Amino acid sequence: MNKKLTIRDVAKHAGVSHATVSYVVNGVKKVSEETKLKVLSSIKELNYSPDFTAISLSKRKSNIVGVMVPLIENSPASMFKKNQYYHDFLSGVEMVARENNFDTMITGVGNPEECREWVIKRNLDGLIILGIFPERLYREMKKLDIPIVLIDTYEEYTNQYNNVKIDDELGGYLATKHLVELGHKNIGFVGTNLTLSPVDIKRFEGFKKVLKESGISFNERLVFESYDITFEHGVQVGEHILNSGEEVTAFVTVSDILAIGMIKAFQKNNKHIPDDYSIVGFDDLSICEYISPSLTTINQDIFNKGKVATDLILKSINNGGSSTQMVENKTVELPVKLIIRESTKSI
Repeated sequence: MNKKLTIRDVAKHAGVSHATVSYVVNGVKKVSEETKLKVLSSIKELNYSPDFTAISLSKRKSNIVGVMVPLIENSPASMFKKNQYYHDFLSGVEMVARENNFDTMITGVGNPEECREWVIKRNLDGLIILGIFPERLYREMKKLDIPIVLIDTYEEYTNQYNNVKIDDELGGYLATKHLVELGHKNIGFVGTNLTLSPVDIKRFEGFKKVLKESGISFNERLVFESYDITFEHGVQVGEHILNSGEEVTAFVTVSDILAIGMIKAFQKNNKHIPDDYSIVGFDDLSICEYISPSLTTINQDIFNKGKVATDLILKSINNGGSSTQMVENKTVELPVKLIIRESTKSI
């Protein structure tokens, strides 16, 4: 087994001190251009790879942004498989990070203490957290001295952090308004958990606001919860709706994935979209254009949300920011808009 090359091997080959090699590897401008080229030539000839872990520890900077995402089946991979939202978001994160010579590292949100230890162990420069930010996790993250950006949070105790969100209430409002303008009055609302999900609650408030403005009575029996955002849960909700016997002609959902699962359940039971039911999704994932019928939905630019979150993190890192210094937080609210396709029609 070949011995791993060290910085001293490069120094000997180049005929310089190991401190000089260290300056070149770390980008410290303390050597002449001629010496720098000599060192780089030796690195190339020896095929030497710097130990970036050691470098990051010595510089207290790793050029790594961490992303914490919700766990499904104890693995973030399951989450990516079941919901394209996270794939689109992370694509935006990775693009901006790479353009700025940063890497990204992903983990699932599990035990709060383990999450904090993960950040310390990986020497992360900043952290983006998606999904619900429980108070236990907040208490652990508060012990860290790195910039943190939260995505779609409404809890009061999160105010000291930067936050990237959309106007969720407006999204629910636009979806419902569209159906009312098409003549629908018996409109169902499909969320995940209207007790625990602040995002769903905001969209539900927009839904109820339109009903009130339109003089349509709110019917609790037309509110359905899936308790998770997966295609399978959408199918289950669709089948439950069919078995409930409730008179309903249209649905506002909190997720394209749920809406697509519902359409599958309806089609399996010889129901036609939009002839039997009109459905509005939320997110505007790329798949919405390709399914049949194509899905009317609320567009939020998820890719751009990932870009904006990463821009905030990198600016804070480059300004020497930390979690404790971010009392004057910045909340960025991105726009939403209604995208009309084939899954809705006049009654």
